Amino acid sequence: MREVLTFVLAGGRGERLDPLTKDRTKPAVPFGGVYRIIDFTLSNCVNSGLRRVYILTQYKSFSLQKHILGGWDVVSSQLGEFIDIVPAQQRIGDEWYRGTADAIYQNIYTIEDLNPDLILILAGDHIYKMNYKKMIDFHREKKADLTVGCVPMPKETSRDFGVIQVDKDNRVLGFQEKPQDPKTIPGEPTRILASMGIYVFNKKALVHELELDNRNPFSQHDFGKNVIPQMVKENCNIYTYNFMDEKGEPYYWRDIGTRDAYYQANMDLLAEKPAFNLYDKSWPMRNYQEPYPPIRIVNTQCAGQIVNSMISGGCLIEGALVENSILSPGVKVRSCSEIKKSIIMENVTIGENVKIKNAIIDKEVIIPSNTRIGYDLESDRKQFVMTTSGVVMVPKRTSIGR
Repeated sequence: MREVLTFVLAGGRGERLDPLTKDRTKPAVPFGGVYRIIDFTLSNCVNSGLRRVYILTQYKSFSLQKHILGGWDVVSSQLGEFIDIVPAQQRIGDEWYRGTADAIYQNIYTIEDLNPDLILILAGDHIYKMNYKKMIDFHREKKADLTVGCVPMPKETSRDFGVIQVDKDNRVLGFQEKPQDPKTIPGEPTRILASMGIYVFNKKALVHELELDNRNPFSQHDFGKNVIPQMVKENCNIYTYNFMDEKGEPYYWRDIGTRDAYYQANMDLLAEKPAFNLYDKSWPMRNYQEPYPPIRIVNTQCAGQIVNSMISGGCLIEGALVENSILSPGVKVRSCSEIKKSIIMENVTIGENVKIKNAIIDKEVIIPSNTRIGYDLESDRKQFVMTTSGVVMVPKRTSIGR
């Protein structure tokens, strides 16, 4: 796979995930207790044998850079391997990245420098497991100029995705951005092909298309909205690689671009038979963690219990109930408290007799004793951010009751 150069687009603002993205870019948002969202894309790269990776950053990238530098030194520079961070540099003009295609165009010098045969372009903010080698092999078999990763979705979800129009041989005919009346899969009127934001390009085709796109004053410089339609008009050889099993059912893939989607994807990990399995040793999900001590559970006058939850290292639970929840490292829960259906991030301290349900508590929040969160939504709405479905979100380092 040395002939493949990989770009991970990790500069998105993630405005629909605010306040989780108030101080960090979307790929740096914690997920599943001990991970950052970008860990899943990078784990897929390493597990697929892709060891030449550029991570393109822009928006509030400091915590992402710390995470990558601290935990992703897993390849050998002596063998020509790298996972390098490339900040936005205005190398071509005086503008920052104007879109996904422009992000690659502004770093076209890296392509010319390494001269790969193929370029794989990935989003750094999705949750899934994928062997990219299979998609690359498919691209080569089809002798394609571009292959687009797609996942079948119900037709009614089309407003949330870029929809790829194909013929019966999966050759791309067009692109629709979040359409109300989408083109469906041939022979399947109830399903669409949603773009995963994954692209395999031949080097020559990519460079040519980026140069054309850059000269277009009306372009939004986006792969889906501009580059793919441009290539369709040129009658380029474009195919979709459909991310589904032998039965035609889609594999687990989540674009957690909204607050409720983020919450639900975390809760998916707690299912009796989770569709996304973090404990699969054949496809390990790598991450970086500080050296926290073991979990400690202390008995007090209140009967504590942990039910169907994920508890990370360094947590201290004193006679409390934790049910259907995810606790990140360093969380402290004092006596007689209850946490239900919630995501508690790193180094949160929860006082005595606290009750929390249906909530996302960001890092380093101190919750005073006797506090209630998630039980009186009208009161919560005055203090915190609420998702559409009524999940309470407490921003990082919030001082509750002060």
